[in-house]
Amino acid sequence: MDETRERLEALEVKAAYAEDLLDQLNLTVYRQQQRIDLLLRELHALREQLPAPGSGAPRSLRDELPPHY
Repeated sequence: MDETRERLEALEVKAAYAEDLLDQLNLTVYRQQQRIDLLLRELHALREQLPAPGSGAPRSLRDELPPHY
């Protein structure tokens, strides 16, 4: 009877640790998803700031020269 009780207690302890670990992992995944969503919004905002290809005036080769020339 004592052996069964010890095994049951050991299983309960393992289950408690597993449940705690699962809660921590769920929180980590939730936070990561929040950051991913934020980064996607920021990326979208940056793309909105870029000029459309071909919409700008033709660039001069002088604009491409490094400042020391």
